[in-house]
Amino acid sequence: MKKPPMNPSSDNILDTVLSSLEDDKAEDIVTIDLRKKSAMADAMVICSGRSSRQVAAISEKLCDRLKESMGIICKVEGKDQGDWVLIDTGDVIVHVFRPEVREFYQLEKMWMTPEAPASAKA
Repeated sequence: MKKPPMNPSSDNILDTVLSSLEDDKAEDIVTIDLRKKSAMADAMVICSGRSSRQVAAISEKLCDRLKESMGIICKVEGKDQGDWVLIDTGDVIVHVFRPEVREFYQLEKMWMTPEAPASAKA
């Protein structure tokens, strides 16, 4: 078994997060750079799952992959409900929503500014 890196960079964490979300068919993936906006994290990733079950599965697999590949133990909130799961890796915050819940809270609008648009991946 490969030993995880001791102190992965926020860019390495972000790459692993995005790869995991894409592998698990997360939809409407958006990355927001927080480095000049907040001290809480370097990046925020927002995505959707089609159902509560998929939201929970995406979140669980992401946490498993981060633990296995990087030794990161994530803090997770909301997985039991499956409407909105928050995953805190330390340097990257991930929000996985059901589409209706994502539309209601509109986190992208709160964090994005016209001069620094988020990068979107489908």
